[in-house]
Amino acid sequence: MSKRDYYEVLGVSREVDEKALKSAYRKLAMKYHPDRNPGDEEAEAKFKEVSEAYDTLKDAQKRAAYDRYGHAAFENGGFGGGAGAHGADFASAMSDIFDEFFGGGGGRRGPGRERGADLRYNLDITLEEAYTGKEVEIEVPTSITCDNCSGSGAKPGTQPSTCTTCGGVGRVRAAQGFFTMERTCPSCQGRGEIITDPCEKCGGTGRTTQNRTLSVNIPAGIEDGTRIRLGGEGEAGLRGGPAGDLYIFLSIRPHEFFQRDGADIFCRVPISMTTAALGGQFEVPSLDGSTARVKVPESTQTGKQFRLRSKGMPVMRSHQHGDMYIQVVVETPSKLTKRQRELLQEFESESSGENHPESTGFFARAKEFLENLKG
Repeated sequence: MSKRDYYEVLGVSREVDEKALKSAYRKLAMKYHPDRNPGDEEAEAKFKEVSEAYDTLKDAQKRAAYDRYGHAAFENGGFGGGAGAHGADFASAMSDIFDEFFGGGGGRRGPGRERGADLRYNLDITLEEAYTGKEVEIEVPTSITCDNCSGSGAKPGTQPSTCTTCGGVGRVRAAQGFFTMERTCPSCQGRGEIITDPCEKCGGTGRTTQNRTLSVNIPAGIEDGTRIRLGGEGEAGLRGGPAGDLYIFLSIRPHEFFQRDGADIFCRVPISMTTAALGGQFEVPSLDGSTARVKVPESTQTGKQFRLRSKGMPVMRSHQHGDMYIQVVVETPSKLTKRQRELLQEFESESSGENHPESTGFFARAKEFLENLKG
């Protein structure tokens, strides 16, 4: 019986791209998979047909030959070894399907030395240190390359040998019915090498534990939560593998006076009732070590904000600075003397709505609101 056209088998056009081809194959392979159709010989035959068609069309060279010569390209010892080659590839196709649908893991992993783990270090700094920048030294407990075996894990004078179980590939395959299962080599744990005479100092791991002192540059203007990466300063890899990275997570401690928002800083300053009413001035500290003078106009209310340009945090990788915002809070006097109380009562008796425009306006609107509700 003559074979059906491969494009017809997969239900795609000859112009199909790789993504659409794979999608069509997956749908049909799942539909006719033997595990989903136990004992169904027709489904098994269609599954083989679909696998054969996809095996040819997914390969650019095979597809080009098929487009030009059709099935004749693979007959009589032609491209790919003839029809028998397709039968021989069936187990491989089954393994590919297992990898695709059941998490087999895909491609082979060759022998290699494992990369070391990344490390995290939490570093707290003050707002002043974030303002000026600084260089700090940190001590990090980590694994380093064994100096006795230079990271190989083997006793000096010896070398690891190629694993005979997997031939140095790190993976082994075993046929189970329709499937070809691939798993990590149990003899070498996927490394492809066996150490028969391990290093006495590191026990064959190629690394030892030690505290390391590192210098970290904190740039001026750095923000809370910033992550600094030190490449290759993490844990050493097993048996000479590359080291991981060290990530430093910065936290800026709360400040006594200032709150930060990006490059701007905010400061809440209490002022006396008389300063707010009559006007005046006060001085506030700034992060550069100097003081700044703030002038308060007459009739200043709580919440009034004053802006001091370029008194904020430096902007990283620039010569600019943010601003400082001073918000005043009018403080109500407490523990009044008899004379102070008399003066305030005298002031209250002589005051009018012009002296308290906000409170007068509020209560007038509130009264109007209640009258409207009553009809």
